[in-house]
Amino acid sequence: MTALTVSVQEITQAILTALTKYATPLCGVAEEGGCTDCLICAQKCPERVRQVIDAGAARITARSGVTAVPKDIAKFIDHTLLKPEATPTEIEKLCNEAKEYHFAAVCVNPPYVKQCAQILRGTDVDVAAVVGFPLGAHTTETKVFETKQAVADGAKEIDMVINIGALKAKQYDLVRNDIKAIADATHAGGSILKVIIEAALLTDDEKVRACELSKEAGADFVKTSTGFGPGGATAHDVALMARTVGSELGVKAAGGIRNYEQAQTMIQAGATRIGASAGVKIVAEAKASKQ
Repeated sequence: MTALTVSVQEITQAILTALTKYATPLCGVAEEGGCTDCLICAQKCPERVRQVIDAGAARITARSGVTAVPKDIAKFIDHTLLKPEATPTEIEKLCNEAKEYHFAAVCVNPPYVKQCAQILRGTDVDVAAVVGFPLGAHTTETKVFETKQAVADGAKEIDMVINIGALKAKQYDLVRNDIKAIADATHAGGSILKVIIEAALLTDDEKVRACELSKEAGADFVKTSTGFGPGGATAHDVALMARTVGSELGVKAAGGIRNYEQAQTMIQAGATRIGASAGVKIVAEAKASKQ
C-alpha cells in the first residue's frame, strides 16, 4: 500500500476521532450488538458519513447495500477518453472539462499523458494512464516499460489489464507476478495502481481469484472493465469485488456507465471510483436531481 494511501487513511481517522470525541453515537445499533461500531457505515450511520464528507473526505469506502449518496459525485469520476481515434484537441477538451468539474482524474492512452499533465498542472485532477490496454496480452516487461514511461510523463495513476488467459488457465503465479511488477514500478514513482480484471470474460470464481491476486500483489484498486470487452460494469460484479478486497483496496466500476442513475447503482454496490466518458452528463444529472 502506498504512502499516499496511508496518509489519506490517517487523515480520515483523525476526522473520525474528532467527531467521536465531541458527539454521541448517532444510532443504537452498536448497543444492540449488531454493529461493529465503525461509525462510518452509510447504512446505519448515514449522518455520521455526511459529517465525515462535510469535514473534507473526498470518498468513503462502502460495501454492498449502501444507500447513502456522495455529496460530490465528481470526485468519484475518472473522466475517460480511450477511443483509438481520439485527437489531441479532444484530449485538451477532456482535460478542460476535468478542471471545470473537478473530476478525480482523466484516464487516457499513454501517448497523451504528457499533454494532460501539462494542462492539469496545479489542479486537483490527476492523470491516469492505461497499460497493457485493452487486451492485457502483453509481456510483463512491456507493461513495466509502459508504466515507467507513463509515470515519468506525469501519470499519478496506472490502470493495467491483467493477463486474462493466464488467469483462466489457473497460472496464478504468472498473474500475480505480472501485477506485482507493475505495482512495484508504479509505486516507485509515487503513483497508484488499478488492476483491470475484465469481469465480463470471467466466472465469479475467477473474478474473486483475480481480486485476491491483485491484493496479494500490492495493487491499490481493482477495476471491472476496459470498456472494450464484451460487457461493462455490473452491480453484481462491483459488489463481489468489494466483498473480496474489503476496505484495503478501492473498486473502480468502468464500462457502460452513461448516466447518474447507473453511477449511483455502482457506488451503492461498493464502487469508490467510476470510470466514464459521460462524466459531464453524470454531474449535470446529479445536480438536477437535487433541485
